Amino acid sequence: MRLSNLTISFASVLVSSRFSSSNSFVVARVLLSSTVPSRSVVFASSLLLHPPSFTRAMATNSNNSSSENTSTAECNATLYDAQFPGTALQRLASVHSRVAQLVSENALQNKPWEEVRRSLLWAGGLRDLPNAIPGQGYTGHSFNDFNHVDLTTMNDDSSDNLHDGSIQGIAVGNRLGPGIKIASLPELGPGGSWSTCAMGCNTDPPRDVAHVQFRSRIAFKLVWVPNANFDTFVLVDDDGKLLAVGKPDNDGTMPSRREREKNWSIVQGSKYAVVAKEIALNST
Repeated sequence: MRLSNLTISFASVLVSSRFSSSNSFVVARVLLSSTVPSRSVVFASSLLLHPPSFTRAMATNSNNSSSENTSTAECNATLYDAQFPGTALQRLASVHSRVAQLVSENALQNKPWEEVRRSLLWAGGLRDLPNAIPGQGYTGHSFNDFNHVDLTTMNDDSSDNLHDGSIQGIAVGNRLGPGIKIASLPELGPGGSWSTCAMGCNTDPPRDVAHVQFRSRIAFKLVWVPNANFDTFVLVDDDGKLLAVGKPDNDGTMPSRREREKNWSIVQGSKYAVVAKEIALNST
């Protein structure tokens, strides 16, 4: 059974092998815990992953008993990504934990597409709202076309950001804040989630909605693998590192082949395409 409420124990963070002093953000694999760590435990563990541009505002608290009972959410509200300050970091870690849970349950393999898609929404911290009004929480488009495949976790200060017109193919304004607030599941941590547009992700740095409009990293991107049938997808993180592989039933409900091929075309040549290309080459 899936956990309806995740508590993040930062004392149990396992640092990725990609960590180096030049990284601006460490993608951590976070274990689930039933205990809420104290502020001192959270802060002590943060010393293990403290690259130069990843910082924490360490507020002082003279009330020791209050400090000991500080919630995980409150502690991690002060996490900060200097390169992409709009990122809701605790929420991003919760998404990665949920994705790992889907992998352990084999929930992305040999299941109807709509069941797989709902699992992706759950992992990303989004409600399944296929009948809502677009702009008011509608998530029926999420992962259902070539473009709305970036699961982005943005903090509350960024969710109302508007597009200034600098992203090619995205309407000026692109007001998403109200829908983000309605559709986001609160138990993953502060901030919100959305399936943002991936167009522009094939540049370095990416010029897509997540990184430009929201100034946020993506928690994962869905990329369709360019094999013979385009019937397999991967989830990769903001660095292009593999999180999961999915292969839904071919029941006629997946996004059309044209959409899947177009999805591949917008990531080609980027760090997000590397894993999918390797899988395609190994499948021939």
